[in-house]
Amino acid sequence: MKPLQGPKTPPVLQIIRLMSDPLGYLETISKRYGDIFTLSFIFDAPTVFVSHPEAIKEIYTNKNIVAAGELNRNAAHVSGEKGILQIDGLKHKHRRQIMLPAFHSTQVQAYGQRIYDLTDEIISKQIIGKPFSAYDTMKVFTLKVILEAVLGLSEGERYEQLEKELHSLLNSEQYPFLELSASIPFLQRDFGSWSPWGYFLGIKQRLQKLLYAEIDNCRQQEDFSSNNLLSLLVSARDEANEPLSNEEIHDLMLAPLFAGSDAAATGICWALYWTHHLPAVREKLLQELDSLGESPDIMSIVRLPYLSAVCNEALRLYPTQVFAFPRRVESTVELMGYELSPGTVVIPNIYLTHQREDLYPDPKQFRPERFIEKQFSAYEFLPFGGGERYCIGASLVMLEMKLVLAKILSRYQLKLANQQPERPKRDGLNFPPASGLKMVLLGQRSESISKSLPTFATNR
Repeated sequence: MKPLQGPKTPPVLQIIRLMSDPLGYLETISKRYGDIFTLSFIFDAPTVFVSHPEAIKEIYTNKNIVAAGELNRNAAHVSGEKGILQIDGLKHKHRRQIMLPAFHSTQVQAYGQRIYDLTDEIISKQIIGKPFSAYDTMKVFTLKVILEAVLGLSEGERYEQLEKELHSLLNSEQYPFLELSASIPFLQRDFGSWSPWGYFLGIKQRLQKLLYAEIDNCRQQEDFSSNNLLSLLVSARDEANEPLSNEEIHDLMLAPLFAGSDAAATGICWALYWTHHLPAVREKLLQELDSLGESPDIMSIVRLPYLSAVCNEALRLYPTQVFAFPRRVESTVELMGYELSPGTVVIPNIYLTHQREDLYPDPKQFRPERFIEKQFSAYEFLPFGGGERYCIGASLVMLEMKLVLAKILSRYQLKLANQQPERPKRDGLNFPPASGLKMVLLGQRSESISKSLPTFATNR
């Protein structure tokens, strides 16, 4: 058996390198150690990062490699002790089945008109000729969409309070101290609102109070026909046929609320960047959109092959998850010539898999055609992870990316404020454009074209 290898630098230096330049550091390690390497600072047990599709397939299909919820304990300060990331086994499977209808493809299509209207509302508010941050704008947009999907709220005082606290909490997660504190209990000291951890806890407590009020309000309703996540959780029963507790409902809502906002905004921004950085891509996509004629329905737009390819290529280059969720070896397994002993933690490295030359020739180039020329397996293209911890909100994120991009390109003329190539910058778990993607609204497309614009008619 081959010995596992990885950087020999002290763990604290590995942390600093990964936090300061995560994508560059991963590429440097991969060039030296290959498809499988170890890092020694995340878990007490040996941690193995994998970027070969055959090894990733083995990870997801071998019953001796399990997705233990305790491996996600560092995220509990955000996603809750009883959240979908922290539970596992039959309980995880049961709770996931409860939650899935809120994000099923047939359900998210019902959000199509809402996404269409919000896109128009947000872009039309921009001042013609004045640069704006597309990332900040899209974060506002995606937060509105996820609040409706999770809580069924789209306006009113309760909505505004929740939007404010969620926005504050999402922004607080960008601070390096908070990320470090999540992994080091000693740093989790509450010295009041002026201290980083105390500030974070204050926002978290205010948000918790608002979410518990929404749960109580939902319990008082007699009609549970809505498919928003809160209604599904309140009407559900656990394995003992008992209602879920308020605490469990609260925690199960947290991961979708957080992941469904910034991740979608990041994906949308990269799609906007590439279609405006590469005129040939934009023109080809506009031809496809214009070919639909007047009043195409949601599914006609979603199924467009080149639009899908553009969104997939944007997610390939900078996936919303750099790593898939960790898994633990329960009994000795062999992985491509390496022996992994019980207790070893394995993590599929999504970013490095998407950068493989043998899968994606010239991987740094944005080339949507590769997704038309070839169908990639779930172990070669996995922007939303895989296995039983595949992102619940993947369908919603893809719908947002496609409809926002289609709406903006069809209706408006925008340009990049800066002609310098964009680089990714770490923002919590996401890697949006470093500049926030400054764009300028030039106006609407010509009247002759706009007559045939999609109206995004739905079959609701």
